[in-house]
Amino acid sequence: MSKKGALPYQTIMEMLGSSILGVSDKENVKPSSLDLTLSGEVYLLDTGAFLPFSGEKVSDVLEMVSKQKIDFIKNKLHLKKDKSYVIKLNESLRLPKSVYGYANPKSSSGRLDIHVRLLSDGITRYDTLYNNYQGDLWLLITSKTFNCVLEEGMSLNQVRFFNSDMRLDETELEIFLQKENLIFDKEGHSLGYDDLVISDHDGSIILTLDMSLDVFGYRAIRTSKEIDLSRRDYDWEKFFDPLEKENGCVTLEKGEFYILVCNERVRVPPSLACEMVPMDERTGEFRSHYAGFIDPGWGYGKKGEEKGRPLVMEVRPFEDILVRHGYPIAKIRFERLTCEPDVVYDSAGSNYSKQSGPKLAKQFK
Repeated sequence: MSKKGALPYQTIMEMLGSSILGVSDKENVKPSSLDLTLSGEVYLLDTGAFLPFSGEKVSDVLEMVSKQKIDFIKNKLHLKKDKSYVIKLNESLRLPKSVYGYANPKSSSGRLDIHVRLLSDGITRYDTLYNNYQGDLWLLITSKTFNCVLEEGMSLNQVRFFNSDMRLDETELEIFLQKENLIFDKEGHSLGYDDLVISDHDGSIILTLDMSLDVFGYRAIRTSKEIDLSRRDYDWEKFFDPLEKENGCVTLEKGEFYILVCNERVRVPPSLACEMVPMDERTGEFRSHYAGFIDPGWGYGKKGEEKGRPLVMEVRPFEDILVRHGYPIAKIRFERLTCEPDVVYDSAGSNYSKQSGPKLAKQFK
């Protein structure tokens, strides 16, 4: 087993018990990531998004921008859509020289169109932690579609740690597709390298849109209603409309927000993790995801008995796009872990472990 790659559950647990990782709970450790949690220090920005420069702390930049400090009221924070907020996270880091990290939104954040980005001291990149990073962590939040209610201690994003970039290249992908059965069709047949007719030849797999289902996708409704992220009982019809086909097609409209599902079944063995990566302009001008990390063990089962599971995409077009069944809609890359995690996704259980279509966020019934 490789000793280079993404760090697994047990290594993150060791970090939790040392000075590397401050103020977190072991329940926040996932198969190959760590959930980050909201503190009570919140600022509403009058300006838009920002980044610190090298040598600057996020707190120093906050002193320069127009902002208003606000408070949780009875452990609730009401976010207005299209407003930007900065919230300090409870966690801090003292990474060793050999370890770096990347963050991404959690699935429920993405499916609610809540745009969350990690801010780190002295790093002029979002969602990025350099080797030897030492400092606090902050979250830049903009809810694009809905007014939302948060609670202190809630998690909207997660961070993954690495000691080396071990993403599969094109040759390795061909080998792993045969050896590990990474991709299946809807009938449960394993897909090999030659079955992937759309390819960028960069070690990635391009997934296609499934429009064969009775409900194949949703479009968000522009509404003033709030979504409290602590609830699990909302009626989805008040926040989303199901998509309808006309002559087998549907137009994704510029600036709207959609929940769609892929045609392929993705299977992530315990030795690998998987990540959605951006589609480029050759497929059209759109964003295919906001969340996008797929844990080791996704669609694998407890002992490898499962034949994959579809992935859900959070899509925002930047132009009107006419799509049909089989349209290239998302792109994924697999990467090695340093070793298999002690806990894998399907055995740990999740809100999305049984999804078979365009499943909405866990806040909906």
